Amino acid sequence: MNFTTRLTTLLGIEYPIIQGGLAYLAYSELAAAVSNAGGLGQITAMSLPSPEALRKEIRNVKLKTDRPFGVNYAIGQHGRPFEDMLQVAIDEEVPVISMTGGNPTPVFEQLEGVNVKKLVLVASKRQAVKAEKLGADAVMVVGQEGGGHIGKEDVSTMVLTPQVVDSVSIPVVASGGIGDGRGMMAALALGADGIEMGTRFIATVECTHAHPFYKEALVTGKETDTMLIKQSIGAPGRVVRNEWAEKILEIEKVEPNYEAIKDYISGKANQAFANEGKLDRGFGWAGQVIGRINDVPTVEELFKRILTEAEEIRNKWGN
Repeated sequence: MNFTTRLTTLLGIEYPIIQGGLAYLAYSELAAAVSNAGGLGQITAMSLPSPEALRKEIRNVKLKTDRPFGVNYAIGQHGRPFEDMLQVAIDEEVPVISMTGGNPTPVFEQLEGVNVKKLVLVASKRQAVKAEKLGADAVMVVGQEGGGHIGKEDVSTMVLTPQVVDSVSIPVVASGGIGDGRGMMAALALGADGIEMGTRFIATVECTHAHPFYKEALVTGKETDTMLIKQSIGAPGRVVRNEWAEKILEIEKVEPNYEAIKDYISGKANQAFANEGKLDRGFGWAGQVIGRINDVPTVEELFKRILTEAEEIRNKWGN
């Protein structure tokens, strides 16, 4: 079945499915698997320790696939400078750059004149309009259901996606609460040109950096087993509900400032949960879609399942 959209044409991919940036999780194994399956796989840049480490990861992807892939840059409030890391992707002629968190303007300035497709994750109509003016080739719209950092406004993907579609002329990618063929077809029905999935790709065989305990938490969790942290500092993010996350909320109620919670929300605490499986010593990002995750397939199996479901829906609509 043909799933050509403006997004697939823009990125040169077969299916309108993008893998999220996934801090400390999205490396060459996962990125290549997603790209080989027909979507757009991505490497997470700012989780890597150095420009040379990123260069190695990019070259590893090129060894594993000849299809388009991207590098994601999380340019959040407390992140380290990204310019040297971005230059690596430019030098290595990475076809797609995506930006999440923070003000993307400096990234666009560094990419001026570079032949690369630019994607920006947004959480509001205002941000989407700004991204298009800056020169974004597409925007990825994340609603409150999503895992990781989401918008400050309490708006769902179902409502936000058509709002953004009606506000910009560039392709729109729906993100948040999507993990199967029904989610993809719902996004397309809302006017989106594709989907981005993060949490669903963590629970795959090729996400080798995710500890089995993390994957198990996603498989066994219900849609109510996530919670928001960091709201007190204006940077809300959705995580797996556990004692560590509950402790963060307790501190935020008493001391609503970054200094009070910085050790609890650090990259080290994220890695303890995500990479090392220390569920009582850190936190793991996850969206409400965990209620729809029941197994840990290969990426290829996941794609086949999504596309089969989507085809069944399309056939049903045709009747």
